[in-house]
Amino acid sequence: MSHSNIVGGSTAKRVINCPGSVKLCQQVPPKPSSSYADTGTLLHNAIAEILGADARFDAIIGAEYNGITLTQELYEDKLVPAVRALHEVDPDEQMEYAVEQSVSFGDLLPGVFGSCDLIGRIGDRAVILDWKFGDGVAVEADENPQLMFYAAAAMRTPSLAWVFDGAKEVECIIVQPPSIKRWVTSFDRLRMFERELVFAVKQSEKPDAALHAGEHCRWCAAKPICPQMTGAADRALAKQVKELNTKELGLALQKAEMLEEWIKDLRALAIQVLEKNGEVPGYKLVQKRGTRQWIDEQKAIEHLSMFLPESEVIERSLVSPAQAEKKLKKLKLSLGEGLVTSVSSGTTLAPVSDPRPAVLQIGQQLTAALTKLM
Repeated sequence: MSHSNIVGGSTAKRVINCPGSVKLCQQVPPKPSSSYADTGTLLHNAIAEILGADARFDAIIGAEYNGITLTQELYEDKLVPAVRALHEVDPDEQMEYAVEQSVSFGDLLPGVFGSCDLIGRIGDRAVILDWKFGDGVAVEADENPQLMFYAAAAMRTPSLAWVFDGAKEVECIIVQPPSIKRWVTSFDRLRMFERELVFAVKQSEKPDAALHAGEHCRWCAAKPICPQMTGAADRALAKQVKELNTKELGLALQKAEMLEEWIKDLRALAIQVLEKNGEVPGYKLVQKRGTRQWIDEQKAIEHLSMFLPESEVIERSLVSPAQAEKKLKKLKLSLGEGLVTSVSSGTTLAPVSDPRPAVLQIGQQLTAALTKLM
């Protein structure tokens, strides 16, 4: 599902508060997907199929997206509560609705568009609903910029005129299983939001578009290169913690949380560049500390059983090499050779001075080489 790289539902709050972030975000490579994002996409696809095709709910179990499978547990924990929430919104099943609808601002804001999870009409009320399947941050419906973006864009989408024709109000709903958040607003409020959005997008096109740091920075992809964030980092490095008085401490802690997010994104961007065979001066990718594993569990069991009781060799499963080594040490015996290997859990960022060798990105190099041969 495509989204505008200027502003969309999930970025509306940031763009309104920080117009300069638009061009910065366009300069950084897109973040790779994660298992959390893929799970969310899988659940969105599943509920759209259920509601759009009127299929049996449990028939969707086993569906896959990007290696993530819709399990019975996900179905019961996420999809069932989501559908129950929809019944709470429309208990008499009178709502006409459509799922996964593309919405845009047309000529008002060319290139600005998004996708609304569910849009409908009950009596004289238009309904904009967004599914949130993540377990992290609780999302509120009141004055929610993402919902207002979808509503304002939908009002300018000709194919969705039936939703608003004759309607007196708009209800914005967040369904984040097991909770449901509802907020009824007016068309005047949505028009005001639209004016704010248009102004921010026009501002973002200027060479000196303003940058403002704040809570809206949390999900911004441009944090690693944002002057507002790098300047805050420089000031933090120059500030001695012992110089802070108690009045400044709370404010400093709030800024620290923002900087921690910036540092996390900065490292992630550096790793992403290095994984694609790019260069980050002074840094390289190295293997994470390896954990010892049995090369052949059966051979390990046979070897350990010569010295230890069976109950100490196999507890719920075969004991780890570290556990076995500890038990044998009490008997003044060594673990033995040829039983254990060290396996790294992946790569991590390290300065070039780190003694560990840099990781060779073989997969990337093979892909590049094969591309040249084709």
